Amino acid sequence: MGVVGDRIGPVRFRDRFLQGESVEGSVRSPILSSWQRSRLLGLSPDQSELPFQEDFDLDGPLLRAAEPVLDRLQAIFAGSQTNICLADGHGMVLARRFGEKSMLRHLAPIQTVPGFVFAEQVAGTNGIGLSLAERRLCQVYGAEHFAERSQSSACTAIPLRDQLSGHIQGVLCLGYPYTEADPALIPVVRKAAEAIERRLMDQSSAREHGLLQAYLDTASLALSSDYGLDGHPVSMADFLHSELEQSDQTTLKEKATELMSGDRRAAAEVPLSRGRWVTLVSRPVTSAAGVEGVVVEALLPEDSERHAPAPTHPHAPAPAPGAAPALLPRVTPGPQPATVRARGAPLAEGHARGRVRGLVLVGEPEVGKYAVAARRRLELLAEASNRIGTTLDVSRTAWELAETAVPRLADFVTVDLPGGVLLGEESPHPTTEMHRTVVHGIREDCPFYPVGSQISLRPTTPHMRCIATRQPVLEQDLKAAFGWIAQDPQHAELLLAHNIHSLITVPLLARGAVLGVASFYRSQDPAPYGDDDRSLAQELAARASLCIDNARRYTREHTLALSLQRSLLPRDLPEQSAVEVAHRYLPAESGVGGDWFDVIPLSGARVALLVGDVVGHGLHAAATMGRLRTAARNFAELELAPDELLTHLDNLMVRLDREEGADGPGSASTGIVGATCLYAIYDPTSQQCTMARAGHPPPALVRPDGTVSLLDLPAGPPLGLGGLPFESVEIRLPEHSQLVLYTDGLIEDRHRDIDVALDALNRALAHPDRAPEETCQAVLDAVAPEHPDDDIALLVARTRAVPADRIATWELAADPALVSEVRAASVSQLNQWGLEESAFATELLLSELVTNAVRYGTAPIRVRLIHDRNLICEVHDASSSAPRMRLSTTTDEGGRGLFLVAQLAQSWGTRYTTDGKVIWAECTLAAA
Repeated sequence: MGVVGDRIGPVRFRDRFLQGESVEGSVRSPILSSWQRSRLLGLSPDQSELPFQEDFDLDGPLLRAAEPVLDRLQAIFAGSQTNICLADGHGMVLARRFGEKSMLRHLAPIQTVPGFVFAEQVAGTNGIGLSLAERRLCQVYGAEHFAERSQSSACTAIPLRDQLSGHIQGVLCLGYPYTEADPALIPVVRKAAEAIERRLMDQSSAREHGLLQAYLDTASLALSSDYGLDGHPVSMADFLHSELEQSDQTTLKEKATELMSGDRRAAAEVPLSRGRWVTLVSRPVTSAAGVEGVVVEALLPEDSERHAPAPTHPHAPAPAPGAAPALLPRVTPGPQPATVRARGAPLAEGHARGRVRGLVLVGEPEVGKYAVAARRRLELLAEASNRIGTTLDVSRTAWELAETAVPRLADFVTVDLPGGVLLGEESPHPTTEMHRTVVHGIREDCPFYPVGSQISLRPTTPHMRCIATRQPVLEQDLKAAFGWIAQDPQHAELLLAHNIHSLITVPLLARGAVLGVASFYRSQDPAPYGDDDRSLAQELAARASLCIDNARRYTREHTLALSLQRSLLPRDLPEQSAVEVAHRYLPAESGVGGDWFDVIPLSGARVALLVGDVVGHGLHAAATMGRLRTAARNFAELELAPDELLTHLDNLMVRLDREEGADGPGSASTGIVGATCLYAIYDPTSQQCTMARAGHPPPALVRPDGTVSLLDLPAGPPLGLGGLPFESVEIRLPEHSQLVLYTDGLIEDRHRDIDVALDALNRALAHPDRAPEETCQAVLDAVAPEHPDDDIALLVARTRAVPADRIATWELAADPALVSEVRAASVSQLNQWGLEESAFATELLLSELVTNAVRYGTAPIRVRLIHDRNLICEVHDASSSAPRMRLSTTTDEGGRGLFLVAQLAQSWGTRYTTDGKVIWAECTLAAA
């Protein structure tokens, strides 16, 4: 990412930063973080002196590996103003090369002499120090340097790593005038670094070859004399004849690697397939160059059952120089098939007779440790795939990340998530609303910020740096992590006192969004975190991030569906006096369903009770529920009988299902499977309840004496099948009975038999003295599953009755002369009820209704007044023709009666009965 022209060196921003102004967003994040650390360290831009060390090894492994590459780079950049620099892992310069030799006369000693230290802690922002701090390739241009002395130069630096351990051994840095900045330098620097790392690896291979030769020399001596080695050597051919399975070879390799990493004499019996065993023995070996290592051999008794034959010539001559040794030609670091023995054979014997041996591994103990660590990292990643993301809960997923990492990667783990992520949203400003979500570790007394606390992060902290760069940040030594200490010095001191010494912070990223920060702390292991640990933490965090994002998206959809469902359910039940009602709605843990309930006041002081359940979960089920509830209310307003209402709902479901299917197979719609429903109408004047159900669980009835029973109603088919009839049943409910309507989520649970649930429901309801609210809560506590798979709707209604003295009824023939008698009788009844002020309006209203019935209806005619919360006037006749209000012209002699009724009544309408119709009008007592 070369920078040229006016963009080289943010001079103005550097000056503003040094003056204490904010330059966030104007300077590259790694540069700004380095500036901030340099300022926290108290470094001065005018500083000209750097630490200098004279006594460094001029023949060290890094320098030997790098010298040919440095010479090659010097030849490539010959004639240019390029300064080629090699530094060790602490930032001390080991060697320099120059494209133009005349540069030595013009540059200061600090830029030409090896031994000066350019670590960020002492030199501020520069290529070597920044590459060590960021642990990756870095470029610094002009005024991006913290020191004034480097303002005219640019540099590209890259860490040099040991390919086995991953540890940073040094830094390769190219310096040049900032006017010569070129993006093509990056691949050159990368190839040079790869060449140095390969040469470092070759040095390690040479040491291993020396160890192998030392082993072969010892084995050769054992063949020609009684050297004391236990057992006869086995050739490679004998090992191949053993026919070890692949799983056995893997087991041998893993155990041999563990023995080699132990750096001591040891023996272990390794179980193989089919009940076989082999003994592995490790012992030290030293090469001619003085390199100390470990050799691992397989020992087996010659007389035990095995596949490989014993050697026929135990004292065969040593191999000729340059030829493959007979005992083990061309040994590789991996294990070779080994001869096996029976389980009962002894582990070791004091002499060589009756025993054979074969080489499995040879190498330095550190190499074995790296192999063991690599295998354990893979095991941890495999385990993480199974342990992280078992639920769709954001917080629980974050806890699973911490539980997976402790103790194998970290001793303590904290996870900070923005509040919006916890609620299922993407946070637009994640750094300003972090909440501590997880604190987990090997013990509980470590003084981390507690779960639930809001975390305010300074820009210099590793947490903010990893968010800004979207890369993990490694702080090997927290005592020197001044940005971390500056966040809260007292809190940092407490953590350091608990021996917490190394930290990795990893951003939780998914689909381009920042979901939070995971922090991994080490305390028990004295070794600091390394790059392999950082990569492992990043991989764990990446897997957890996807799971957290899935949980977040599910939480958002679940919240939206729940909000939609709650908005479609009744918020406040309507006022009515027929029943005392209480209700509950409990969403499922796995997702919002389509359960609903409703209470609908009807004419004549009646009330409709409705409970339904749409099959399925999610937004689609909630939306379908809303459509069904709206349709059911509209059908109820038409005064339909329960069986007729269910028929209309069934037809609606069939049409909706047909419309959904018309979207085609490629649409996102899942289609409507069906729904169940229970609809009841209760009349407090007669205490009769008419009910019908469509595949819904039967209601429970609690009588005043405490008797509980499930009403035997015809089940009816679920809604959406179409073409099948429904049947209504009429039951008389004594006053103060409780009618309990519910959905199947209350009684159905995969961990419990439905009969057990119904018995628990009966016991919970056998308390007639409870109020409906108390009954609702008692039912949920006793019957509802602890972790419901389906949502639950519960409706409890305690019946009331209109007293007989509040109902007045008159029957009359179709004679207009009788209208005046009805008016007089109604006025007299209103006076008895104390409603004298309502007499005039009621008299006028009844006159119009009765006159219409006499003129256009059919006998018998019945008039009824009900004194409820409002005054209800009803006129019944045997005709099925319904009146309608029309707009009368000024010349019409009639047509104004119903208009007058509409003006006097709060509401009016027509309902049909089995023997005719009822014209009703309801007036508020104040207006009557």
